[in-house]
Amino acid sequence: MSNPEMMEALQALATDKGISVETLFGALADALESAYKRMPDAYEYAWVTIDPDTFEIRVLAQELDDEGEPTGPELDATPDNFGRIAAQTAKQVMMQRIREAERELKYEEYAGREGDIVTGIVQQSDSRYTLLDLGRVEALLPQAEQVPYERPEASGRLKAYIVEVRKTAKGPQIVVSRTHPGLIKRLFELEVPEIADGVVEIKACAREPGHRTKIAVWSNDQNVDPVGACVGARGARVRMVVNELRGEKIDIVPFSDDPPDFVMKALSPAKVKEVRIDEETGTATVIVPDYQLSLAIGKEGQNARLAARLTGWRVDIKSETQLAEEEAYASEEWAEGEWVVDPESGEQMWQPAEGGPALSVEEWSASAEDSDEASADDPAPLDAEEAAVIEGGRASLDDLAVEDTPDTDDDEPSETASEESSGEPVESSDDTPAESGDDTDPVP
Repeated sequence: MSNPEMMEALQALATDKGISVETLFGALADALESAYKRMPDAYEYAWVTIDPDTFEIRVLAQELDDEGEPTGPELDATPDNFGRIAAQTAKQVMMQRIREAERELKYEEYAGREGDIVTGIVQQSDSRYTLLDLGRVEALLPQAEQVPYERPEASGRLKAYIVEVRKTAKGPQIVVSRTHPGLIKRLFELEVPEIADGVVEIKACAREPGHRTKIAVWSNDQNVDPVGACVGARGARVRMVVNELRGEKIDIVPFSDDPPDFVMKALSPAKVKEVRIDEETGTATVIVPDYQLSLAIGKEGQNARLAARLTGWRVDIKSETQLAEEEAYASEEWAEGEWVVDPESGEQMWQPAEGGPALSVEEWSASAEDSDEASADDPAPLDAEEAAVIEGGRASLDDLAVEDTPDTDDDEPSETASEESSGEPVESSDDTPAESGDDTDPVP
């Protein structure tokens, strides 16, 4: 069975669908084999071969033995004419294979493009999702991936970030996003050649879609200003990104390996006086002038929240007045309290009267030195004997009062002040009885 015209039609179909001729040959052979087995008196074990040069189609078959294994020589079982039913069956199977091949090609085209940016035309938009026409396929923009209060215009062009490519029975399903932080990076790559070339890098990005975005940029070339490269001449480059994001504000700050410096720059445009880093808790305490407090926090805490996401530190912003009040309160808090013994470690600890964690001797000493309340009247740590008296691991200094009566002999003089020892008489008062030889009680 040879048909040169069909060979030309098959090649034209392969070119139109973007499918290789070999793939169509395989689909056609499977379709003809299925059609042949539907014919009466067909061999159970048969297959179809197609000559790629002459398009000659042959059906080969073999007999099967009792165990179902092929036996004997190959037989040419090509019918004189497959007939109308055979041709219709072959057409259906072939069209199905062509659709499957097209879906597979579309999936392979977009499967490796997660994280890429695409431009589509808005086809349909409702409360659940928006469909974007990307040319050969459609992209799905779910409501959760849309910027709040952003209304895509019908037939308008829209740039989106590919989040996921799913393989389904109906073809690839491409899920895109307008809220992903990666969209910011891709848009800057399109507008800033230095980022596309790798000279300037976007180290971090924090975004609240529709409101504000902060990016930290770094330059691998000392002669290139990363912030200036992203802003462009008179802000032309960053303005293009802002227009694509429908007016979303963008803050561009230089990246720094020094955490205090990075936090300070991330809070731009606020002016920061000092940043204290606590690596154990992951907290960055930021001290700003009083008039900069509201600017550093931002509207509804937006500036501080974005700075925390950008730097990875928990940002705690305080004004100079607040810091001074807290330090004054802390000084009073450490000054009042009592010495206790930790029942587990047996170490002496200073327990502040206002509550909070107990301090070791070294910590209390450091707090006392830093505090204006520290004086000679501050209680001293317990000695070993006093600490041993404490039962239950906690007692006050008053509970440790022990009579400190010196052991004296009868023949040794007393250490009390007297008329004989001082050389001067001791004056009596209303509260103190006069020392005399009388045994009578003193008159009040």
